[in-house]
Amino acid sequence: MSDTPIFRFAPTPNGPLHLGHARSAILNFEAARATGGRFLLRIEDIDATRCRPEYEAAIFDDLAWLGLDWEQPVRRQSEHMADYAAALARLDQMGLVYPSFESRAEIRRAVEARPGWPRDPDGAPLFPFTRGAMSEAIRERRRAAGEPYALRLDMRAALDQAGQPLSWHEEGEGIIPADPAAWGDVVIARKEVPTSYHLAVVVDDALQGITHVVRGTDLRPSTSVHRLMQHLLGLPAPVYRHHTLVLDEQGRKLSKSLGAPSIAGLRVQGMAPEEVKRLAMNGI
Repeated sequence: MSDTPIFRFAPTPNGPLHLGHARSAILNFEAARATGGRFLLRIEDIDATRCRPEYEAAIFDDLAWLGLDWEQPVRRQSEHMADYAAALARLDQMGLVYPSFESRAEIRRAVEARPGWPRDPDGAPLFPFTRGAMSEAIRERRRAAGEPYALRLDMRAALDQAGQPLSWHEEGEGIIPADPAAWGDVVIARKEVPTSYHLAVVVDDALQGITHVVRGTDLRPSTSVHRLMQHLLGLPAPVYRHHTLVLDEQGRKLSKSLGAPSIAGLRVQGMAPEEVKRLAMNGI
């Protein structure tokens, strides 16, 4: 890793930025400035169905309006699928990846048939099937037939290969034990796209030399999966800092889907950049 601190802000261009995004961007930008470090902008656009160029352009406009600047060129995930495919192939060679063909409806029915079935830290039910429930021959036959599938990480095998307890360094707290098993057999790629958030984020951070990951506390539990992926792929582990979220008047985290007020909208209402930055940092 570089001796120079390197921070990044990595939004998804599937809608306008809101105050929660602004808080993360500002914290990363100010940390880089305070430490004499670098501030990078990364566009996480692996979801081609929801990400749009106009949203990406709006991200640039909003951040510049807030007084932030970043290094060029900007890394776009959609332009680096080969990097993710290479990491996926490595995990596959280790025997840790398998295709799952169960539909969302099949997964839902299996979970409903098992009251009290455990859920991951995000609240979604753990994958209710096992790798061994279908033979490798049948999997390959269905795959060759062109059926849709998700590529999952065999969590038990991955933890066996890790062979040691994992942890991460949380700034201000110290060493935090990681618990990847709480996520079950997570999706790490799909038939159409050779990656997922969990895989792409660790590959990107390593390739960009990120030394410090500053992001919302809602992503703290996923750090357990990221530490496992870093260990398996031989990638360095950044220092992490998970900051508090900006909440709405009902105490919910701001969300595009819930209609959180956008930075652009606040701008149209006549707010100055410093006013919006104060709202982002102090809350609504």
